[in-house]
Amino acid sequence: MILLADTITPRLRYMAAFAGTALCGEPVRLTTDPEEYRQYPQARINYSNSRSGITEIYIRPVSLLFETGIREQEIRCVRPNGYPVFFTTEADTGFDFFAASFYLLSRYEEYNRQERDTYGRFPHTASLAWREGFLHQPLIHYWLRDLAVLLKEKFPGRQLTEPAFRFLPTYDVDEAFCYRHKGWVRSAGGLLRDLLQGKTGRVRERMAVLLGREADPFASFDRMESLHQDYSLSPVYFFHVGSRNGRYDKQVLPAKPAMQELIRSVSSRYKTGLHPSWQSGDESHLPEAEKKQLSLITGKEITASRQHFIRFLLPDTFRQLINTGIREDYSMGYGSINGFRASVSMPFYWYDLERETATDLLLFPFCFMDANCFYEQGLSPIQAGEEMRRYYREVKETGGLLITIWHNTFLGTDPRFRGWKDVYAFLLEEISQGER
Repeated sequence: MILLADTITPRLRYMAAFAGTALCGEPVRLTTDPEEYRQYPQARINYSNSRSGITEIYIRPVSLLFETGIREQEIRCVRPNGYPVFFTTEADTGFDFFAASFYLLSRYEEYNRQERDTYGRFPHTASLAWREGFLHQPLIHYWLRDLAVLLKEKFPGRQLTEPAFRFLPTYDVDEAFCYRHKGWVRSAGGLLRDLLQGKTGRVRERMAVLLGREADPFASFDRMESLHQDYSLSPVYFFHVGSRNGRYDKQVLPAKPAMQELIRSVSSRYKTGLHPSWQSGDESHLPEAEKKQLSLITGKEITASRQHFIRFLLPDTFRQLINTGIREDYSMGYGSINGFRASVSMPFYWYDLERETATDLLLFPFCFMDANCFYEQGLSPIQAGEEMRRYYREVKETGGLLITIWHNTFLGTDPRFRGWKDVYAFLLEEISQGER
């Protein structure tokens, strides 16, 4: 596939690589030479200011991919096919697919915005997807599907890549243990707090666990392993290994033998990534130190990460990850609501808008997290199961990668999360049945 443009820019190269890989498994070839374009024997996309008069898909570009810097964009969504498009222009597609996709993938709207939620993050309520009601849709996949239809109509001999659904379960281990291995000071403090608050059930449970009469409520790893074996799953685990605790960091410290044993056991079977501590967002030296700590425990190079509380700001967090040696990040989603933050359900490379360059940091977007359902959306286990099922069907229909986030805490025996492990097991069964 070839694309004719009046000018080739880093933004256009980035989008040509993304679209070409999604549609035909390789980047779109770019040219500014009309004759080379005319002589090209396969599919042609004209992304210039005038039609060529030969068989092609024509899109008159808006200015976004030929600009530098970041400015407020005037966006008006229309719904000619029942779902939104924007940057409408003279085009066989009806809009500038490349510019609109770039706006969403680059998270253009998150730069230079002052809005922050209670955790200092970009709020989902400030996003175009939320305002226009398409946060629950992998919108770019709809657009790719429509573009593929046009390509097949105009170039019937061109073989396009058929998108294939995949499922990737992932887990954040924020607190591996509820009561065990926390030391007598933390245990005594917790016991006293429960007594003062009149939580007699928690007091009894804590003592039973510490005395070895009951299993720790968060110790769900054997159950998770059984599910992975039953359904032939290869999950990714993200471990919090901060060296000290705080308001949002409550893990058993990695110096504890039990914590090291758990991490080694999991990493011997599955891909393991870093879950940077909350404090690492404020102290720039900590991500490197935590990555080294996890590497020492696992005996493996650590190249994947997901931000604790999905706390990241662009471009600083992703630049820091790159400098730390992280090559894959799984944070592209919201920590306040489920949905498609970048309107896509496939891995894509991060584009650094301030430096106007495509990077080697590969982003793996998620669309569902148990904690969003429980803490932010106030859903019951059954309601959360229905929501995950809707995302499964959406991603399956568009041939994307369904990435979910669950926590070991939800899959154990803590009474607060009663019913959640059963819903998860049922959903895994449904996905497995759907792929047979």
